Amino acid sequence: MSDLLKAAPWDQAAFGMPAWELTEYSTAALDAADATPGHQTIKLDPLADKRALHERGFYYTDTLLETVAGREQLRPLKPLDGHNMSTAAKIVAIGREFELDAALAICHGAFAHGRFHRDFQIDPAGATLRYDNWLRQLAAAGQVYGLFAEGALAGFIGYHGNALVLHAVAPAYRGRGLAKYWWRQVIVELFNAGHPTVTSSISAGNMAVLNLYATQGFSFRHPQDIYHRIVK
Repeated sequence: MSDLLKAAPWDQAAFGMPAWELTEYSTAALDAADATPGHQTIKLDPLADKRALHERGFYYTDTLLETVAGREQLRPLKPLDGHNMSTAAKIVAIGREFELDAALAICHGAFAHGRFHRDFQIDPAGATLRYDNWLRQLAAAGQVYGLFAEGALAGFIGYHGNALVLHAVAPAYRGRGLAKYWWRQVIVELFNAGHPTVTSSISAGNMAVLNLYATQGFSFRHPQDIYHRIVK
């Protein structure tokens, strides 16, 4: 395959078809993609002219925002129900030891905002499997923190390098003001590991997570529109 298309093996494993990402937005890349069967993704600036994509059958699925913060940007967190942060860390804790099956159960249904679930040509079961496989991959590499509320697994955060790449909270623990304390603990862990910044990539439609990162003091940059299509 040419440098204009990059294989996406994790997508292929989940969707049961070849999967590719176009590495540039050009006539040459679109011509190469036209001749290549499978699921295809292209990411580009929101202000780019999308005419050529629509003419070739690509459809919009999501807009991603990169969010980033250095240690000095972190905002102070209010105490948890009157508890100071050291006590809150015992109530709302993180840990590397957790039951993977329990984390996978939380993974199911947690990514409705994700571009794979929003792609009407992908079977929802395949989209769920895509995120399950990603969690398994990160857990096998030791790159997942379990999120605990008074000892019970309530969610997870997967990371790669300085990036928080996959995270979810179980429905019973959402909307209770707990997430910001879990996120702060993981963010501080990455800073303490020597990373000068922590980043993540977030769907612009996921307001709860956008607000969570804003509460931490993160700024947003580098929006990308995501387009998909399937070539048969």
